[in-house]
Amino acid sequence: MSDTPKSGAAAAAPASNFIRNIIDEDIRSGKWGGRVETRFPPEPNGYLHYGHAKSICLNFGLAQSYAGVCHLRFDDTNPEKEEQEYVDSILEAVSWLGFDWGKHQYFASDYFDRMYACAEYLIVAGKAYVESLSAEEMRAYRGTLTEAGRESPYRSRSVEENLDLFRRMRAGEFADGQHVLRAKIDMASPNINLRDPAIYRIRKAHHHRAGDAWCIYPMYTFAHPIEDAIEGITHSICTLEFEDQRPFYDWLLDALASGGFFPRPLPQQIEFARLNLTYVVLSKRKLIQLVEEGHVAGWDDPRLPTLMGARRRGFTAGGFRLFAERIGVTKSDTWIDFSVLEECMREDLNEAAERRVAVLDPLKLVITNYPEGQSEQCEAPNHPLKPELGKRTMPFSRELWIEREDFMETPVKGFHRLYPGNMARLRYGYVVKCTGCEKDADGNVTAVLCEYLPDTKSGTPGADSVKVKGNLHWVSAAHGYEAEVRLYDRLFAHAYPGNRREGDPEGFERSFLDDLNYDSKRTLRAVLEPALRNAAPEERFQFERHGYFVADRVDSQPGAPVFNRTVTLKDSWAKAKG
Repeated sequence: MSDTPKSGAAAAAPASNFIRNIIDEDIRSGKWGGRVETRFPPEPNGYLHYGHAKSICLNFGLAQSYAGVCHLRFDDTNPEKEEQEYVDSILEAVSWLGFDWGKHQYFASDYFDRMYACAEYLIVAGKAYVESLSAEEMRAYRGTLTEAGRESPYRSRSVEENLDLFRRMRAGEFADGQHVLRAKIDMASPNINLRDPAIYRIRKAHHHRAGDAWCIYPMYTFAHPIEDAIEGITHSICTLEFEDQRPFYDWLLDALASGGFFPRPLPQQIEFARLNLTYVVLSKRKLIQLVEEGHVAGWDDPRLPTLMGARRRGFTAGGFRLFAERIGVTKSDTWIDFSVLEECMREDLNEAAERRVAVLDPLKLVITNYPEGQSEQCEAPNHPLKPELGKRTMPFSRELWIEREDFMETPVKGFHRLYPGNMARLRYGYVVKCTGCEKDADGNVTAVLCEYLPDTKSGTPGADSVKVKGNLHWVSAAHGYEAEVRLYDRLFAHAYPGNRREGDPEGFERSFLDDLNYDSKRTLRAVLEPALRNAAPEERFQFERHGYFVADRVDSQPGAPVFNRTVTLKDSWAKAKG
């Protein structure tokens, strides 16, 4: 029996957004006085991935729709894993996606003093205590999903003793793990997250912004609601794994509002389904493994589902925004087929990318009746949908490069390109008639021989005088140039990497690494038309017939761009599966 998740009609995922209904009702009732403030709160301990793109587009997009603001806030409460490098990469990614946070950039570390004051208030109010059980003992006392927890023997400490211990924790008197501060809620609660969760722990570690000013740090689940309340967030939107944490979010803010820390109404936490995308892994642990074990060439490898990798591959901000809009926002976990993301990129690139010609598997074509040493210019549109972008010239000469697959000495049925005796059009140029080919000693075709019809040049009155079915692209051998072209494909060959599937032997434990696609990158030496030589890094083009390509932002040099394939013109995976 297969354990593969069912994606259903993934490509037709509902483009609903229940969060808009909530906001509309809040505006109608006047809950926030018409104000809408959201936030995108990444932890600066890694690089953003495709799932973050959905959250960024959602939070910033909602704020834009309601003339509100979205805060970019870094939840830097874990000093051992956070670095300025991650902060910088997140700023760059959000800006690249087309969103502006203006003056609303914040850090959790900006609020450490206020969080500490909140914690002391909870102690004084009898709603928090210092725990001295070990981590293992705390787990044992916590209970299970079906059995209630037990109260810690330290739960009955006096307010004075708790305050003294907590202040000594801050002063650095104790070792890591010796004490934690816990909220005092209900050890018998059916929601395990309300069984006196930890809210502060000792971490004698250097903080990338606060330095060594602190040796105790708030837990994320404690810090996040307070940050929302401090900033006046109206709708705190997060993924479904935080749904069980919402009761603590509400308990904490209600307790602090009762103590006069925050006005009501308090921020509202709303959960939505995270992005589940076929053919990728979005687990931070698995992404780290892919990088550290060398399965990819770094965090910006174009096959990796990081936003750094997506940008280097040539994915567009507009494509991601279209994707977020198309898949919608729901409460139920569903799988979105990777082809939906690819199609969004195609749609955006089809509008934006100018057309160029590249021959990826070159075979020499010799026009035997064209004068040696002569050349002329053919005209090609820069974008067939945008005539205002004008035309470019392509040099034409006696010897050209064509795709090897465009010639067959013995054609199969339905083949309309070049074979002895057949005619085809050289796109933007002339109609040619194949007269034969040349071969090497091993019988391999080394050149195709043709004669051209001088009165059939595209754009002239005689262009339609001869009807042909085949239409080939080409590059002049005398004027084109060689360049490195990388053909990227999906990193995994199976839609659900690591999931057991039919045909696996009994007892076989499948790893996500077992499903790596070893054809996910191919490097070619291609021949490109001269107009591509001066492509700037990140400049995108449609290579006619082959797909959309981008000049690599890292390896391209002036006059020598390296091109990465972003996506094919059609969904080749659907064709293969069919």
